[in-house]
Amino acid sequence: MVLWSYPPTPKQLAVSVCFFIAGASLFAAGVHLSFANIGPQQARAKAHSKFIKDRLRKLVDDD
Repeated sequence: MVLWSYPPTPKQLAVSVCFFIAGASLFAAGVHLSFANIGPQQARAKAHSKFIKDRLRKLVDDD
């Protein structure tokens, strides 16, 4: 299997490396923001779940 019909020029390699680094940095930033915001998201989900459980418990106990 041949990846290239001709070897890439140094400029093409440099551009490829720059694009790879830019993509990797964007991916890393996304991972960081995802983990930085996971606590509030979990707290919100827990509060919502508790609200739903309490609401259902109140509706069932009112009979």
